[in-house]
Amino acid sequence: MANNTVDHPPGNSVAEGNHEGDFGVTVMELRGLMELRSGEAVAKIGDTYGDVQGICRRLKTSPIEGLSGNPVDLEKRRTAFGKNFIPPKKAKTFLQLVWEALQDVTLIILEIAAIISLGLSFYHPPGGDSESKCGVPVACGVEDEGESQAGWIEGAAILFSVIIVVLVTAFNDWSKEKQFRGLQSRIEQEQKFTVIRKGQVIQIPVAEIVVGDIAQIKYGDLLPADGILIQGNDLKIDESSLTGESDQVRKSLEKDPMLLSGTHVMEGSGRMVVSAVGLNSQTGIIFTLLGAGENDEEKKVKKSKKQGPPENRNKAKTQDGIALEIQPLKSEEAAESEEKEEKEEAKTVKKVNVTKKEKSVLQGKLTRLAVQIGKAGLIMSAVTVIILILYFVIDTFGVQRRPWLTECTPIYIQYFVKFFIIGVTVLVVAVPEGLPLAVTISLAYSVKKMMKDNNLVRHLDACETMGNATAICSDKTGTLTMNRMTVVQAYIGDTHYKTVPDPSVIKPETLEIMVNSIAINSAYTTKILPPEKEGGLPRHVGNKTECSLLGLVLELKRDYQPIRDEIPEEKLYKVYTFNSSRKSMSTVLKNSDGGFRMYSKGASEIVLRKCSRILDAQGQPRIFKPKDRDEMVRKVIEPMACDGLRTICVAYRDFPAEAGEPEWDSENDILSDLTCIAVVGIEDPVRPEVPEAIAKCQRAGITVRMVTGDNINTARAIATKCGILLPGEDFLCLEGKEFNQQIRNDKGEVEQERLDKVWPKLRVLARSSPTDKHTLVKGIIDSTVGETRQVVAVTGDGTNDGPALKKADVGFAMGIAGTDVAKEASDIILTDDNFTSIVKAVMWGRNVYDSISKFLQFQLTVNVVAVIVAFTGACITQDSPLKAVQMLWVNLIMDTLASLALATEPPTESLLLRKPYGRNKPLISRTMMKNILGHAVYQLVIIFTLLFAGENFFDIDSGRNAPLHSPPTEHYTIVFNVFVMMQLFNEINARKIHGERNVFEGVYRNPIFCSVVLGTFALQIVIVQFGGKPFSCTALTIDQWLWCVFIGVGELLWGQLISAIPTHHLKFLKEAGHGITKEEIPEEELTEGADEIDHAEMELRRGQILWFRGLNRIQTQIKVVNAFRSSLYEGLENPESRSSIHNFMAHPEFVPLSEEEARIPPIEETGDEIEALPSASSGEGEGGE
Repeated sequence: MANNTVDHPPGNSVAEGNHEGDFGVTVMELRGLMELRSGEAVAKIGDTYGDVQGICRRLKTSPIEGLSGNPVDLEKRRTAFGKNFIPPKKAKTFLQLVWEALQDVTLIILEIAAIISLGLSFYHPPGGDSESKCGVPVACGVEDEGESQAGWIEGAAILFSVIIVVLVTAFNDWSKEKQFRGLQSRIEQEQKFTVIRKGQVIQIPVAEIVVGDIAQIKYGDLLPADGILIQGNDLKIDESSLTGESDQVRKSLEKDPMLLSGTHVMEGSGRMVVSAVGLNSQTGIIFTLLGAGENDEEKKVKKSKKQGPPENRNKAKTQDGIALEIQPLKSEEAAESEEKEEKEEAKTVKKVNVTKKEKSVLQGKLTRLAVQIGKAGLIMSAVTVIILILYFVIDTFGVQRRPWLTECTPIYIQYFVKFFIIGVTVLVVAVPEGLPLAVTISLAYSVKKMMKDNNLVRHLDACETMGNATAICSDKTGTLTMNRMTVVQAYIGDTHYKTVPDPSVIKPETLEIMVNSIAINSAYTTKILPPEKEGGLPRHVGNKTECSLLGLVLELKRDYQPIRDEIPEEKLYKVYTFNSSRKSMSTVLKNSDGGFRMYSKGASEIVLRKCSRILDAQGQPRIFKPKDRDEMVRKVIEPMACDGLRTICVAYRDFPAEAGEPEWDSENDILSDLTCIAVVGIEDPVRPEVPEAIAKCQRAGITVRMVTGDNINTARAIATKCGILLPGEDFLCLEGKEFNQQIRNDKGEVEQERLDKVWPKLRVLARSSPTDKHTLVKGIIDSTVGETRQVVAVTGDGTNDGPALKKADVGFAMGIAGTDVAKEASDIILTDDNFTSIVKAVMWGRNVYDSISKFLQFQLTVNVVAVIVAFTGACITQDSPLKAVQMLWVNLIMDTLASLALATEPPTESLLLRKPYGRNKPLISRTMMKNILGHAVYQLVIIFTLLFAGENFFDIDSGRNAPLHSPPTEHYTIVFNVFVMMQLFNEINARKIHGERNVFEGVYRNPIFCSVVLGTFALQIVIVQFGGKPFSCTALTIDQWLWCVFIGVGELLWGQLISAIPTHHLKFLKEAGHGITKEEIPEEELTEGADEIDHAEMELRRGQILWFRGLNRIQTQIKVVNAFRSSLYEGLENPESRSSIHNFMAHPEFVPLSEEEARIPPIEETGDEIEALPSASSGEGEGGE
C-alpha cells in the first residue's frame, strides 16, 4: 500500500506550482480518475494514492469527521475544484422571442399588405385630371387635401397593431419562461444532501457541496456529485442515466468504489468522499458537450465525425451509443459503417423534424381546431379577393369600356391593394390568434394559483390533464395517512398487550435485548427529535417505521442514543439493508469472544417464517414450531391486522465463535434459525381530511384505488376508514400475488383481456411490488373497455414508484416524504403530501378546460360574424364594412383581453359535481355550438339591417360605395360600434358553457373579468370619439351611443332565449375539436404500443443519439460488456423503458427484474466476451436505431 513516491512527487511539492498546490491532487487528476471504472479504478487508486484514505489525506479531509466547514477553506476548495453548480442553458432573450413571434404567417401577410399600402399612399400620379380619365371615383380634390394625404394612416395602423401583438406574445413567452425557471430553481434549492462536517451530520443544499466533503448516501438518493466510496453497506446503484445499462451496479471498496453524479442509489447506504463537482463531474462533462445548443450540436456531430481521431472511427455503435473499444476494423469496413451512420443520422434527424412534439390532450385538440378554422378562413379570404378584383375589372373595363391608361396604373394598383387588404382582414378575423394565448394564460394562472394549494406543477400540461382524470391510484402511507407511525399493540413474552405495556411487566433481559435490537438495527439517520414548536408532536426524522420502534423504546422509559454512541456505525460488522424484495433489515455485530450477533426486523409474516425459537414470559428462548406460528398468526397477527395495524417482528440470532465466520453472502442461510423477541403492531392514523376528499372524488366520477405494500387486512381496514371501500358494494381487494395470477397467462406474460376483467372492480391492491403498480397503471391506461379511455393519476413517494409515476398521465410525488427519484419522475409535487391537494388539482384542471371552452365560445362567435360580414359586405358594396384596423382592434386587442378575462375564472366546487370529460370529448359541445350559432344569427341580422337600412333608421348619410380616401362615415362607425357592443355583452354570456341561466353568477369573484369588460368599454368610447381617420371612425351623438348599447344588451336577453331551447332537439349540430382518434394516426407510427411512442420521444431519440455520441468521445476507456442490454434498443421495441434526455438527472430506467430476465440473453461476464462483440453489436446497432 506504499505510496510510490518515486513516480509521483508528494502532493505539496513544488512540481505543481499553481493554486491547486494547497491540495495534493489536481482537478485533472481527479477527473481522469473518475473516468475509470471498477477494477481499473481500484488499481489506479492503489498505485497512485495507496487507498481511498490516501485521497482523503491529499484532499485534506477526514473520512470520519469530514471537513471543518471553515468558510476560508471552503472558498479555497471552490476556487481549486469548482462549484457544484451546472449553469443552466441560456434563456432566450426578449428579442429572440420577438423574432419568434414575428414568424406567424398571418402577421407576415399583414406586414406585407401594410407596407404595400404605405408605399402606394405616398405615390401621387402626375396631372390633376387623370382621375376623371380613369373613371374611378376619388374624393373630390380641393377641400379634402388633408384627408387624401392621410392614406398612409391605414398601413401605419396595421403595422402598429402587428407590433403590439408581437410584443404581447413575446412578453407572455418571456414571463412563462421566467416563471418556469423560478420553479426549477425552487425545486433545486429544496434539494438538500447529507454531509458530515466537523463530525456533525448536517443537510446542506446540493450547490454547496465541495470537493473533499464526506457525504452520506442512502436508498433513494440521487447523487449530486462524483465521489469515491469510503464505507458502504450493500450498496447498489442504478447508473442507467449515465450508461443506459438497466442493471444495478454493486459498489464496494474492493471491486468498484466509483460513484457518479446523476445516478440513483437503489439499495443500501454508505459514505463517500466527493471527488468532482459541477462541470468537472461526469454529468457536468456531458452537459458541457450538450451546452452548445442543439443546432450547432448537429453540425458539430457531423464535423467531428469527419475529422474525429482515428480511434473514434473504429468504434462500433451499440444500439445504446456506448463506446466499445474493439480491435480496429478493416479500413474499408470502417469507412462503410461511417457512411451508413451518416445516412442513418440524417434519416433520424429528418424523421424527427416531420413529427414535432405532440402537446397534451387539450393542446392537441386546440391545434387541430385552429388549423381547421384557419383553412376555412384562407378559402374565404381568397374568394373575397377574387370576387372584388373580378367585379372591379369587369365593371371598369367591361361595363364602362375604359381603356387601360398608363397614367392610371398606380390608381388601379391602389384599388387592388385595398382589395388585398380586405382579403387579409377576413383571414385575420378567421384565425383565432387568441387561442394559444388563452391556453398559456389559463395554464400559467392556474399553475401560479396551484402553488397556494400546495401543488408544485413541474409540467404545465399536467394541470389540464388532471381535469380529465378518471382514476387515481394512491399510495396509502403518507398520502391517505399521516405518516406518523406509532406502536399501539405488542406481543412480548407470550402476552398480547392491546396498548403499550408498562416496562415493569416485561422481564429486564427481554427488555434489554429488545431495546438493543431496535437501537442498533435501524438506520442511524433515523431519530426522534424534540418538537419544533412548544406543545407540538416530537419530530420523526428518517424512516417512519423505525421512528415508531424508537418511539416504543422511549415509551418503555429507555433511551436509544447511548447505545448508538457506544456502538457507532463503523463498528457494525455487516448490514443487510431493507429493500422491497427482502422486506427485512439485519445488522451483524462482532462479539468480544469472536462470535457474532445478528439483530433482524421486518414484516412479521416474513421474519416469523425464519424463526425457530421465541422468548417466553421468563425471557428464555423456547422452540417455535410451524404449528405454533400458525396459531400466533391466527391469534395475534390477524387480529392486529384487522384493526389496520402493520405488524413488525423483532428477532435476533447468535453465531457462536467456535463455528467460525459464517458465509455472509448466502443470505438465506444467515436469515434463518432466528429467535423472535417481540411482534409489534404499528398504526399510521388516517388523515382527518381524507375521507371527505375521497367522497368528493367519487362524486366527481373519479375512482380512487389504493395500492400499498402493506398486508391485505391492514389495507382493507384503512380503505374502509377512508371511504374507498363502501359497505354493501361489490369490490375487489387483492394481494399482489393473487393479482398476478389473475392477469398473467401460463407463460407469465400480462394479458390485457385478463387485466380488463380485474381492474374495473379492483379498489385495493395490497402487498404489491413496484412492478405490480406499474402493470396496473399501464393496464388501466391501455384499456379500451369503458365508454371513454381512462386517464390515470398516480401518487408515489419511494424510488420504487418511479416507473408508475412516469407511466401515469399525471404523476404526483410527495414533497416532504418523497425521494429525489420520485420527484424527478413526477409531473406535480404535493408540497404538503396531502390527498386533499390532489382534489384541488382536479378542480384546477377542470377549470382550465372550462376556461378554454368559454374563450372558444366567445372567440368563435366573433369570428363567424366578422368573417360573414366582411365577406358579404365586400362582395355587395366593394368595401368591407369593418375596416382592417377595426378588425385588428376587435380581433387582437379584444380577444387578448377576453382570453385574460375568461381564462382567469376561479374554480368553483360545482366543477366537482360532473363526470370527467375523458380523452376524446370534443372541445366544442353541442350546447356551445348552439350558443355560437344562435348568437351569430342575432348579430348578423342586426348588422346587415344596419348596413343596408341603417341610414334611414338613424337618418344619416349612407356609407356604402364611398370613394377611395373618403372620410369615415357615421353610418359605418355605428355598424362598427354596434358590433363591438354585441361582442362585449356576449363576453358575459360566454362565462357559462353548460347552458346555465345565470350568467352573472360569481362575477365579483373575478376582478380581472370586471376590469377587462369595463376597460374595453372605455377604450371603445375613446376609439369611436377620438379615433378619427386611423380607425375610420367619426364621433357619435349620445343618442346613437345609447342605441348601440341597447342593441348590445339585447345579446343578454337573446342568450336567455337560446338557453331555453333544449339542446337534444338540435341533432343536426355537429361537435368540433375532437381529440386524435386511433384511425388518424399515420400507419407507420402504429407500432406496438402506438399511443406510447409520442412524438416527443422521437425528439428525445435524436437528443439521445447526439448525447451518446458525446459520451463516446469522452469515455473512450469504457469497456462495455453488456452491449446487448441497451435501453435505446428496448425503448424503440418496447416503450416501457422510457429514456429521457429532457432532464439529465431524470428518470432512471426501472426495468422490473422479471421482465429483464425475459428479455436479455444471459452473458457470462468474462473478458473474452469482448472479442465476440464487434460484429454482433454493429449488426444490432443498425437494427436498433
